[in-house]
Amino acid sequence: MGWADTFLNRIRRAGTPGAAARAGVPVDRAAEAAAELQAVLALLVEAESTGAEIRQRAERDAEELRERARATAADLVAEARARAAAERADAAATARAGCLAESAQLTAEAGQRAAARRELAEERLPGYVARVVAAVRTAGEEQAEAGAGR
Repeated sequence: MGWADTFLNRIRRAGTPGAAARAGVPVDRAAEAAAELQAVLALLVEAESTGAEIRQRAERDAEELRERARATAADLVAEARARAAAERADAAATARAGCLAESAQLTAEAGQRAAARRELAEERLPGYVARVVAAVRTAGEEQAEAGAGR
């Protein structure tokens, strides 16, 4: 009952109305409260110190995590840039191969059309030569007749 006695004695009044009681001296309540709270406050100082250490450790850990995250992000960016260059090279090679295939196909088609035109020209050439020769003979004969008639 030590605690209860201390608590009750703290609120005991000196000179209460009623029957005579032992003589009391006014209690220094501030000193009693300070003495009572001193142990609790000492624990709070220790808890505050521990809390500050925990906060400092947490800040260091958080900074380490941020540094690791920055390093990881930088590595990822570098890797992505390297892969992007390789992907661009692959895309260019694919496009180049497609262009070369299309160019080869167009060249083959143009060769076929040229061969068809050559064949057509070879078929028609004797007829044209015959017409030109006939026209030249006719013109030569008309000129000869015109020269004889003068």
